[in-house]
Amino acid sequence: MADYNHKQIEPKWQQYWKSNETFKATVDKSKPKFYSLDMFPYPSGAGLHVGHPLGYIASDIVSRHKRNKGFNVLHPMGFDAFGLPAEQYAIQTGQHPAITTKENIERYKEQLENIGFAFDWDKEVQTCDPQYYKWTQWIFMQIFNSWYDYDAAKARTIDELTAIFSESGNATVNAACDEDVPSFTAEEWNAMSEEDQQSMLLKYRLTYLSETAVNWCPELGTVLSNDEVKDGFSERGGFPVIRKNMKQWSMRITAYAERLLEGLDTIDWPEPLKEMQRNWIGKSKGAEVRFQVENSDLEIEVFTTRIDTIFGVTFLSLAPESDLTAQLTTPEQKEAVEAYVAQAATRSERDRMADVKTISGVFTGSYAINPYNGEKVPVWVADYVLAGYGTGAVMAVPCGDQRDYDFAKHFDLPIVPVIKDADISEQADPTKEGEMINSGFLDGLTCLEAIDKAIAFAEEKGVGKGKINYRIRDAIFARQRYWGEPVPVYFKKDTPYLVADKDLPIILPEVDKYLPTEDGDPPLGRAENFTYTPEGENEAYPLEMSTMPGWAGSSWYWYRYMDAHNENAFIDKDVQEYWENVDLYIGGSEHATGHLLYSRFWNKILFDLGHVNQEEPFKKLINQGMIQGRSNFVYRLELEWKITWSKTPSMEEFSKTRKPTFFISKGLLKVFKDSQHADHQSLIETINSLAKVAEEKFLLNNPGFKAELNQDSLFRKKHTPLHVDVSLCRNDELDLEGFKNWRPDLADAEFILEDGKYICGWEVEKMSKSKYNVVNPDDIIERYGADTLRLYEMFLGPLEQFKPWNTNGIDGVRKFLGKLWRLFHNGQGEFEVSDAAPSKDELKSLHKTIKKAEEDIERYSFNTSVSTFMICVNELSALKCNNRAVLQDLLVVISPYAPHITEELWSLLGHETSIVDATYPEFKEEYLKEDDIEYPVMINGKMRTKLQLSADMSKAEIEAAALADETVQKWLEGKPPKKVIVVPKKIVNLVV
Repeated sequence: MADYNHKQIEPKWQQYWKSNETFKATVDKSKPKFYSLDMFPYPSGAGLHVGHPLGYIASDIVSRHKRNKGFNVLHPMGFDAFGLPAEQYAIQTGQHPAITTKENIERYKEQLENIGFAFDWDKEVQTCDPQYYKWTQWIFMQIFNSWYDYDAAKARTIDELTAIFSESGNATVNAACDEDVPSFTAEEWNAMSEEDQQSMLLKYRLTYLSETAVNWCPELGTVLSNDEVKDGFSERGGFPVIRKNMKQWSMRITAYAERLLEGLDTIDWPEPLKEMQRNWIGKSKGAEVRFQVENSDLEIEVFTTRIDTIFGVTFLSLAPESDLTAQLTTPEQKEAVEAYVAQAATRSERDRMADVKTISGVFTGSYAINPYNGEKVPVWVADYVLAGYGTGAVMAVPCGDQRDYDFAKHFDLPIVPVIKDADISEQADPTKEGEMINSGFLDGLTCLEAIDKAIAFAEEKGVGKGKINYRIRDAIFARQRYWGEPVPVYFKKDTPYLVADKDLPIILPEVDKYLPTEDGDPPLGRAENFTYTPEGENEAYPLEMSTMPGWAGSSWYWYRYMDAHNENAFIDKDVQEYWENVDLYIGGSEHATGHLLYSRFWNKILFDLGHVNQEEPFKKLINQGMIQGRSNFVYRLELEWKITWSKTPSMEEFSKTRKPTFFISKGLLKVFKDSQHADHQSLIETINSLAKVAEEKFLLNNPGFKAELNQDSLFRKKHTPLHVDVSLCRNDELDLEGFKNWRPDLADAEFILEDGKYICGWEVEKMSKSKYNVVNPDDIIERYGADTLRLYEMFLGPLEQFKPWNTNGIDGVRKFLGKLWRLFHNGQGEFEVSDAAPSKDELKSLHKTIKKAEEDIERYSFNTSVSTFMICVNELSALKCNNRAVLQDLLVVISPYAPHITEELWSLLGHETSIVDATYPEFKEEYLKEDDIEYPVMINGKMRTKLQLSADMSKAEIEAAALADETVQKWLEGKPPKKVIVVPKKIVNLVV
């Protein structure tokens, strides 16, 4: 075989790996384990573009390298298959989401297999498979049957809680629970009916039902997470989203807030991502204070981190969704408040938090009493206050908070300074420096002293207490959709009960439409007999009609990969104890406050309950950057044509007319726009000549029709850049015929060329179909091969950085593989290697590469390794190296990056086992030691000679050798130098 033919070799080895189950992982306690995981994809209908495999290639390189280093490697892949896109497509077409999802998965698998990943497909999971979501339902049941004990700092079973209630009531229970839990004795508990006991337990369960403010999208008929809402509209479909209260399943992630924070210090994750989680959890120390409403029994409770500024409170603000809003609105303000609340419901919490420019609010008509000074303060409604943060009410201190300051200025409310020398003439001053003023008994204290004293006052007077607060809210765990996991709960007299373990999974039922019912129930309300009959009972009870959110199946999937076919447990205990958790996790930072936070939450619950032995699921995480599209542009001249007919045209004649479209090459734009340019007039003449040709063309096509270029439009020098499909451009040169065939309206396009070519413009943008810059990996593999794609994606730049895709550079990578291939073949294209002893230079080149490649993989710096491989192959080519020992080791080093070509060459060397089982070559320092060093000798800043000296010489010996050199002596003219500077292994400098 003369040249490397990827079309023959790559499918051959992909089939070999598949047939031999090369990457199938089993528990092998004789080897250290390494678990490499990619965030599994949602299988969209569009398939993969070249940006998607970036992280997969990186994890594949590490996985293959670890196997060469003697590790037992688990590297699985699966699909996050439930989701809104498939459901929306089902609504539009009537086709079951399972059908499109299956088709999309098959397409993804085909593309992934073509790239040559070392995935253990035997352990594939699909979240929409009942045999998978059976265990998602089972985990939900474990969480439902748990409560969080703050004293033990862990989740415990609900049976333990009922035992405590039976013996001593709830007086000693320090649990995460609803705020309205009453105190009760053991006698009172034991006297409760089953229904009342279950209602009480629901206030403690880690999964519970409650009225919650949610993002409701009427058009989609479902609740959306904050991540699925952008600027008040659904990310999918762009439909309006409003805030409304609904009875929803939630999970008490707030109970784990402190542990989620502490756990971040134990894992090797990017600091920006950890900071995103810290900010989302939002721990703050402060105090809760109650303001009595004037002439009312109602109180407004606020949480503040700056209780020292309480004498500066000039108004209170309520969240529009707060229950107090309606209660405190006076009749005179009712219409205005209701209108404001309705308007605020159209904005998501994220939008309201981010929008610091819009100032809006409405007065309720009520006043509250500041418990520290007895002054009346007006109560307003403002959408910058969130019902889900703190208490849903804010004590506004305009002097110290910019939003309060802007609000007070806008509505002409008082601003009272409370920090001495703070300048609040133009803006708030949030400083904690200085002493208190206008603050009664706090005057003269520092801010920190005032905080302690103000908290003590609140607790002494019974109007508040010190408290740690968290920004994070309990996670809503329900979606009014069809395409999701059914919740394993049935209702008896509106009280939720779990189905029996033996009846799992609760299968997603068939429905006639994937839309809410006419009564507003979720789509599962359309299913016939969607009920459950408990064992020993005759009555069928309704099952929960909401489905689980998209993050349910992705919050534990790494465990199922370990033991994918286990029918008796979500994972075998011994298997989990071997694989433990994920050693390397690669994925996008966009999942920081969604998937990654929920996964850690679920993992901690499973850990508390003894189902797994690791508290954190992912030891190391890398966020790969985005491969951006490199868009190409053509430039259409905005020319006008005078159209005349010798007679009134028929519809058929008129339909055949097309105004000529002219496209000008990028390099000529400056000539076209600059009338003073030396070539401007010549270009105008060229355009006019083309116009004449176009006019003749249209005369022939349409008798009686004439199209004449309007010269005025030519001199207006207007052009419009248009995106063009990047597949029609190579090195930015446009395929003219391909462009004409691309769209019917371009068939008669005329081109103004530079040097006989049309050169397109370019710009780096996000890959998007609308920009025609999506590059399909299938096209790259067909043309250049999978190994080229893998190497090139790594070569583009550091894994974590954003980088543009530019096919212009891919030829160099393909040529590198050709050079590697030729090292093993003679001039006639025949395989030929030598068993002679390797030379010193060959060993030096090889061992530099061994060392650098291993160091790079350990620090995940893949792009520099590709450069190292290229240098090594160039050096060995120059040395005409075909030494078996050298080339064999080089193949092992390169194989994680380019597995197909290295497998082929490995087999040609006579090996009968795969290169993935080869041992990574040992680096030997002695091969990098230099025997001689070439020293440039500088005299007064100019190089006068070079000396070849032993690498082991001391500085004194190097100096003596330099002074003894004839050329140096000539320039010294018999005089001793004033100064001699020797930099070992670098240079000798003499000053005379």
